[in-house]
Amino acid sequence: MSMLNTDTAPPPHPAATPGRVARALLRWMTRPMRVSAVEPISPRFRLIDLEGDGLKSVAWLPGQKVQMAIGARLSSRTYTPRSWDADAGRTQLLAFLHGDGPGSRWASNLLEGDDCQFFGPRRSLDVSGADGPVVLSGDETSFGLAAALQGGPAAAELVFEVSDAAESRAVLTALGLGRATVIKRRDDDAHLAAIGADLSRHVARGARFVLTGKAQSVQTVSQALKSGMGSSSVKSKAYWSPGRTGLD
Repeated sequence: MSMLNTDTAPPPHPAATPGRVARALLRWMTRPMRVSAVEPISPRFRLIDLEGDGLKSVAWLPGQKVQMAIGARLSSRTYTPRSWDADAGRTQLLAFLHGDGPGSRWASNLLEGDDCQFFGPRRSLDVSGADGPVVLSGDETSFGLAAALQGGPAAAELVFEVSDAAESRAVLTALGLGRATVIKRRDDDAHLAAIGADLSRHVARGARFVLTGKAQSVQTVSQALKSGMGSSSVKSKAYWSPGRTGLD
């Protein structure tokens, strides 16, 4: 997950660097790595390849998250790695640039060769124990999670609310997720009824639901599903909310 308002020019590279105390804390608390490649796959999505000894011999499961240290105040932004090679010391993140927050500025300004620090990986959403089909619902900030899970049961059904349907379909196809259902977001949130209806048809199959993305959408869809099924069949994680930062 991450966010860039393409109408607002980002500050020049490099971003502000931490002070002496912050640098000492980062060395103590985080693992180091460097940017090996940045690939813009659409106007608002970047694939970021990272490598380094800090990524080696690390236990990671698809769906687990890392927190990338950004800026000068020990702030961080959360991402779900798309892949992780603990032997070679490599991982890949998908960054969605939306809004003009610190996460968007950090991701949009990254260059090959930049040094980075991260916390984790840590558990976020665990669907490894699911005993039936899994349906993942979310938005553009959920594409990274979907890509990480595409080799498991969560890849069976994907439903996303998006602002730009054409861009999102192109990105999903590039990630090998072209089968996903894409529903265009409406200002009045009327599209959430269509998402709820799409998900509800899987209830009879005994599906497990994973709801991610915008907090208000997660809440609305979760309430609709739980009214007709047990709450244990629904796992949710809000990634963002308008006007708020650091939800995950």
